[in-house]
Amino acid sequence: MPQRHVMQMSTSHATYGVCVLGTEVFLDMRRSTPKGAASFEVHATSAVTVHIFHSPMTKPMINSRWPLDPDIEVVVTIDVISRTVNDNKVKISYYGWEDNELSVAWLYLTCVDVSLDVDLSRSGRVKSKGKDKAKWTWGPNGQGAVLLVNCDRDSPGAIGMDSGQAAIRTTADLQDMSVMLLRTQGPSAIFADYQVVLHVPESDADKVRVFHAIRTDSHPQYIPVLGPERLSYVLDRFGSGENTFYVEGLAFPDRGFSGLVSFSASLLEVPHKNSPGTPIFTDTVVFRVAPWIMTPNTQQPTEVFVCSIQRGSDSNEVFLEGLRVLLKKANCKLTICSEVETRSDRWIQDELEFGYVEAPHKIFPVVFDSPRNRGLKDFAFKKILGPDFGYVTREPPGREITSLDSFGNLDVSPPVTVRGKEYPLGRILIGSPLPWASGRRMSKAVRDFLYAQKVQAPVEVYSEWLSVGHVDEFLTFVPAYDRKGFRLLLASPNACYKLFKEKQRQGHGEATLFVGMKNAERKSIDEILADELLKNDNRHVQRCIDWNRDLLKQELGLSEQDIIDIPQLFILRGSRADAFFPDMVNMLVLGRHLGIPKPFGPQVGGQCCLEERVRALLEPLGLTCTFIDDYFSYHVLSGDVHCGTNVRRKPFAFKWWHMVP
Repeated sequence: MPQRHVMQMSTSHATYGVCVLGTEVFLDMRRSTPKGAASFEVHATSAVTVHIFHSPMTKPMINSRWPLDPDIEVVVTIDVISRTVNDNKVKISYYGWEDNELSVAWLYLTCVDVSLDVDLSRSGRVKSKGKDKAKWTWGPNGQGAVLLVNCDRDSPGAIGMDSGQAAIRTTADLQDMSVMLLRTQGPSAIFADYQVVLHVPESDADKVRVFHAIRTDSHPQYIPVLGPERLSYVLDRFGSGENTFYVEGLAFPDRGFSGLVSFSASLLEVPHKNSPGTPIFTDTVVFRVAPWIMTPNTQQPTEVFVCSIQRGSDSNEVFLEGLRVLLKKANCKLTICSEVETRSDRWIQDELEFGYVEAPHKIFPVVFDSPRNRGLKDFAFKKILGPDFGYVTREPPGREITSLDSFGNLDVSPPVTVRGKEYPLGRILIGSPLPWASGRRMSKAVRDFLYAQKVQAPVEVYSEWLSVGHVDEFLTFVPAYDRKGFRLLLASPNACYKLFKEKQRQGHGEATLFVGMKNAERKSIDEILADELLKNDNRHVQRCIDWNRDLLKQELGLSEQDIIDIPQLFILRGSRADAFFPDMVNMLVLGRHLGIPKPFGPQVGGQCCLEERVRALLEPLGLTCTFIDDYFSYHVLSGDVHCGTNVRRKPFAFKWWHMVP
């Protein structure tokens, strides 16, 4: 519905006013109707369209006049911008009961255009005009502009993120911002008595900052005009023309913030210099702050991060050698972080999670820093944050951090469809206690952030049964070229016992785990199958994994054909479980190349029967298995290959704004 501006008509003097292209001007005739008037008629110049709104009972008179009924409204619109001041005229003539003209009311209107424009169509360019600019809608046919949180560090010498700077230090920073244009058209002389004010709601002001690009003879200047400390900005010396603004996001969607922010440009009539002015017209646009998006194992890897640990008996040199072999096969960049940089903290998967943000005009990676805050506490901020590489973190207020706050406890599925509902960017998986149980839980601040991103609706799975309590200890996803494009791998005690019984029947009961491993307790297949305590432990573990299996089938729309059981045994230490031998689902997935913890399983015919079984399960999918020795450098410290590595992957080709959450 068009905006409506009211003009008071008068028969004692002419009325002068401004209207904005595409809006309605309501002619208030109550005060101008002379005593004894029975009817009226309206005439206007060619650019003015007159609309008479009336009840069905009211009819025009024979002579094209209208009776002065209280339900009649007169509205005019103008669809051409004025060339000169007061070039549109409206005349209302009032007539008595004897058809005599009693008086006349004149209105002189100047039509101007005021338009606040953004990339409404999400094409990467700002186009003029557009319908329903104050609405933001999802889907391939949706509309509404996108705003990036300016969380990288383009500014040389800056200490923190660019969003923390109240000034633009480099033009590269402008690429992370969204353009907003304010266009005004009309006779220059008319603007002397009017103001254009750009403003932001108080509730949104701390989420954004706006810079006005002002051209000077030497170089452009970028003046901060809206933001946490300023709700409105009056444009000086404006007339017909275009003003360019750059908008940056300061906050990601989170609890209490949907991600939507609005800006308005209002045309104010200012009768006196110090008057606050009265609004004639307001144009409003809406942005949605781009969410932080995780990338699943099915996305192509671009860089693998690992920490070098050279000191002490648990050096990871052997592990790094195996990793280099895998990276050469996968043709992927390997970044080895020094022990000084990481302060001897090897668990890089637990410290951070790589994701990205995207707008139609720009995309860049963003690292999410976990609140675990051990040796790698400052690594992401000091070593990864930089030009076109953003940073975000969430710190729980006054709460003790648990193991479940580490990001080995955070994963994301490939794209899925669940009961007709599409999740084209997959669904985030968070390890938690059972829904009704108390216990360790990922911080509310982190979970609130993940839920608020909306585009990868989280699922909380049951991981608290594990000593470390991370989802990557019992599940992972690998790419496949059939069915849904992936398989879910689940650790399976049942599959391991089935394999060992099979080998026992074949006469290999004496084959032993951990052959050649110093300080590792060797156990034969016969001994494992006879160990009732171990069996009881694994019956419990299998029930926990089965609970998750049913949940994931329901929440990810999976069938049994989409799941592969990877043989694995666990052992309870107290009431919680650890992997009995290196945890093979805790693997590194690099396209079709898998880096799997070497299990040191029973040797049958010169081959590790666990490795042989995993190859038989995965290689038919077109995957290659490289088994990496992480026993002393990670496994005995309660982690494996995935825990000790981290992968940056290519973003989705799918645009997040095309989905419907």
